[in-house]
This record gives sequence, structure tokens and C-alpha cells, in this order.
Amino acid sequence: MLADLATRDGRPVVAFDLFGDLDLRRSGARVVTGSGLIELVDAAVRVPAAGIVYGASFENHPALVERLAERHVVLGNTAATLRAVRDPSRLAAADPAYPRTLAVAPDGEGRWLSKPLRGGGGTRVRAWGGGPLPAGTVVQERIEGVPCSAAAVGDGADAVVLGITEQLVGERAFGVGGYRWCGNLVPPRVPAAALLEQARAICSRLAAAFGLRGLFGVDLVWDGERAWTVEVNPRPTASLEAIEAASGVAVFDAHVRGCAGGLVRVSEPRGAAGKAVLFATDDVVVGDTEAWLARGVRDVPHPGERIAAGRPVCTVVAQGATPDDVLGRLEDQAAQLRAEMGVGALA
Repeated sequence: MLADLATRDGRPVVAFDLFGDLDLRRSGARVVTGSGLIELVDAAVRVPAAGIVYGASFENHPALVERLAERHVVLGNTAATLRAVRDPSRLAAADPAYPRTLAVAPDGEGRWLSKPLRGGGGTRVRAWGGGPLPAGTVVQERIEGVPCSAAAVGDGADAVVLGITEQLVGERAFGVGGYRWCGNLVPPRVPAAALLEQARAICSRLAAAFGLRGLFGVDLVWDGERAWTVEVNPRPTASLEAIEAASGVAVFDAHVRGCAGGLVRVSEPRGAAGKAVLFATDDVVVGDTEAWLARGVRDVPHPGERIAAGRPVCTVVAQGATPDDVLGRLEDQAAQLRAEMGVGALA
């Protein structure tokens, strides 16, 4: 996604990627693959570049961001900023919308979720029913409501919200359950004006408190009256291609401007858009995936690639008049792909 956003913005790209999917290979970007983040960073520090942008998972590895910054201009947040904004105690001090989050088992009653300090996408998030907490785990007060997210760009002192999404979480049509993230809808199916107003205040407050620069995301839960901050992702988020499709804002350009201390003007979405990640419910070997490219499927595996149960297969995208229309189109695409692979959805 980041490579696509950058090349559409007219920038030459070298993409360092764990998978080297078929569509990335056809994107015009030079592609370097590796078996892990350390190997990718080792490769990236050897390549001359005007700047480097990191994506998902690097918020959990600030030491790797420090290494990149030794050789390149990092267009994004510093390692020190990552450590600060991902610290629950510091986030709680900065944001009154942050639910109670504890590193020890709570006393008394309440509904809680256990979640890893180094996590993402809802992986290993569970309902917590008591007992000792494993190392590297916190419990967070469970807020009932609609999972949403704000994609914003900061200039180190303030922020502009580029778009609000409804997060698709635990959607069995896409092969996941529980609290696993699997996509986004723009706009969300909630009172958008009230949510947007509160999201703007939250993002501006966080940008000022932590000096956030460039694209970042805030995971929210809308309880019907109030938006609660449940996590901050201080780097470009997965919702950006849906936001760009719905609003027309050039999100990669917004990122570069924000890192340089400037903010963009944002217009209201012109329609609805969304994306969904399709997960394998069984071990599967995909067939000829060349035709998927013509249908607009993203993150396309190579023909004959083996994908283990529980791993992502590809990403489907859609636009429409309403978010419900978009969700229906995403579900139809997922069902068609499952039928072609000979596997079913979760029961």
C-alpha cells in the first residue's frame, strides 16, 4: 500500500517488503524482500535514498528505527516518540479519553481485555477473566461500542484528521474471529459529525503531547456519545487507501508535508470506500492468481504459493454509495475468492 501511495504521488520507490507480492512486483517499484524486519533494515541502510518511510510493526521496534535514522532521513516519528506514545502510563497522562490500562491484575470488578504491549491488528487480544498477567501484557478496561479509527497527519505540534473509518473486527466473512482487525469502512456507520469532532480534539492533543509528525492513526471505540482512545499507531495506517479513495486527499503527500512541519486542507468524503483482508481458514495452495490483478485485488500471492491457516491471503477493495454497499461488495469478493480456492468461511 505504501509503495502504491508513493508512486501515485509521482515518487520513485524502493520497497522493502516481507512478501514481495505479485502486485508489488508489477507496481514499478524496485522490490527488495527479506525474511524479517532486521534483514529488511540491513538491506535498507545500504541503499541511497532521499528519505525512508516505515510501516506497520516498526512502532514495536524503535531500535530498528534508530538504525535507519543513522543512514537516512526518516520521514516519520523518531524512536523516542515511538517509545513515549506506546507507553500506556504516558498515554494515560496525555489523553483523558484513554481507558484504564494496567500492567498488573486489577482489583475489583469490571470488564477487561488483555493485550500485548508489542502487538497490532488485534492479535492476541483476549477477554481477561482473572489470573496473573504474562510478561509484556496489559489489561485495558473494555469499552462497549463500535470500533473506529482516525487517520491523521501531524506537524509536531498539531494534527489534521484525514478521515474516520469503522474498523472491521472479527468479521467471519473474511476468515477471522475475536478481536482481529480485518479491514476498514469509510465513512463509519455511526454519527460521523460527533465522532469527527472528538477525533480531531484527540489527534491534536496527542500530536502536541508527543510531537507526532507525519501520518499516524488512533484506534477508537465510539460508545454512542464518546470516543475512547484504545491505541495509537505512530506511523502510516492500513486505512489510508480507503480514505484516499473516498476523499481524494493525496495521503503520501500529506505525510511528507507533515514531516516537514506543514499540514494539508481536507475536504469531506465524496462517497464510501473500504478494504478487507481475506484470511485463510485452512491451509491452502492458491492457483493462478494473475487474474486477480485485473480484478483489483491487492497484496496478491504468487501462483502456487502455499498459505497457512490463519495467515492473510490478499486484500479486497471496493467503493460505493454507502458503507453498507461497500461492505456487501467486499463480502461478495471474499466469497468468490474462497470459492475459487476451494475453502469456506469461518462457521
